Amino acid sequence: MLPQLILYSKVGCCLCENLAHKLDQVNQLSLTPRFELLVRDIGASDRWTAKYEYEVPVLCFFQQGEEIVLPRVSPRCAIAELDRLLQVWFTQIPSADP
Repeated sequence: MLPQLILYSKVGCCLCENLAHKLDQVNQLSLTPRFELLVRDIGASDRWTAKYEYEVPVLCFFQQGEEIVLPRVSPRCAIAELDRLLQVWFTQIPSADP
């Protein structure tokens, strides 16, 4: 089973769209996907809106029903750097198998 990343975003957010695109590109660097990306529109839930309205994009690692918020990714982060960051984060999270 692939690790799951959740991207909390909102419609029309260029930072959210940019990060989602970069995450897709990172996932295409290898022959097989390394993670499953779930994009959640915060407008779909009052709870998500209240929690993330002024914070998107927010990237979380999802494991065993628990979300672990990952450090904020700079909009200028290159694909190679994002790949490196994800590898580091996956190794720091218990039981994460990238």
